[in-house]
Amino acid sequence: MPEKLHGIIAYPITPFAANGIDTDLLAALVDRLVSSGVHAVAPLGSTGELAYLDEGEVDAVVDTTMATVAGRVPVIVGVSDVTTAKTIRRAQYAQHAGADAVMVLPVSYWKLSDREITQHYRSIGAAIDIPIMAYNNPATSGVDMGPELLVGMFESIENLTMVKESTGDLSRMQRIAELSGGRLPFYNGSNPLVLDALSAGAAGWCTAAPNLAPQPCIDLYNAVRGGDLDKAQALYDDLKPLLQFIVAGGLPTTVKAGLDLLGTPVGDPRAPQLPLDEQGRGELRKILS
Repeated sequence: MPEKLHGIIAYPITPFAANGIDTDLLAALVDRLVSSGVHAVAPLGSTGELAYLDEGEVDAVVDTTMATVAGRVPVIVGVSDVTTAKTIRRAQYAQHAGADAVMVLPVSYWKLSDREITQHYRSIGAAIDIPIMAYNNPATSGVDMGPELLVGMFESIENLTMVKESTGDLSRMQRIAELSGGRLPFYNGSNPLVLDALSAGAAGWCTAAPNLAPQPCIDLYNAVRGGDLDKAQALYDDLKPLLQFIVAGGLPTTVKAGLDLLGTPVGDPRAPQLPLDEQGRGELRKILS
């Protein structure tokens, strides 16, 4: 993996078949993302419905993604689970399959202390040799890792080298940069915040949006990186309705509906999630057109 991962990190959906994962369709979707010019691919994030997959399905997504990407861009595999043991198993499988890094969201039933969170990451780090992206998204995990904790783990866990921040609080990203002296790269995981985050120095944008509109996402990143903030603002204004819609409606539900509307049927999200209703499909159709 490049010394500093950057750019558009695309999160593919997971298409289902009657007997598990539709690996042929997954391969086609991943290949389309890579061919569109995104800078990295991250299977098994929230968009990929990791929380609803069994272990065999997790492994099938990893194997299919790695074979399809074939080294063209870095692959960051989501490996999160409630238990440390299962997270380690998934992380080791991803490493063995050739993943460049893993992303870990500290999912919890009981509220975890900072000491418990740190030990969770330390145990995972000791079990693998590839980098870890610490993923902070309290809305889905029930765990909120503040900048002080994240930077403390970066300083004490050798292969915890990146942070994905999804709270939508720009000041947290700025605090991570301040506390780490700019040494800890942070990545934006809040779609509506993307322009501000990239302008504030985010190393990349972790997003499901390239499934539906890859080129505007890439152009937005390149405009910010090139210092053309007027162009970046215009691109963001065009993208904003889509970014807000897919987040508000649930990423697997809305992205799968969007792909269907664009002519690529990928099936429904897995229960208890439901397909997008007709009113939502009508609104999404207008946005995509």
